[in-house]
Amino acid sequence: MSLVKSIIDWMLEKESDMAKSCSIPIKEIEYQINKVETEKQTIQKKYDEAMQELNDISQKLEKIKNIELLRCEK
Repeated sequence: MSLVKSIIDWMLEKESDMAKSCSIPIKEIEYQINKVETEKQTIQKKYDEAMQELNDISQKLEKIKNIELLRCEK
């Protein structure tokens, strides 16, 4: 993961240098921003779904625990 981040950081630095010299079209930058935003939304959706699934499992386990506690007390 750190290698990918290093490569992306390097690419962004080069693009920043190009933007400073007006060598990169604004449409290209907007396109990249849109791609990143779309990816963020996709990842957020997957995260939300995974968290909901884990919450459901946690709630079911709590119910099982409570049932066992009640049974063991008697």
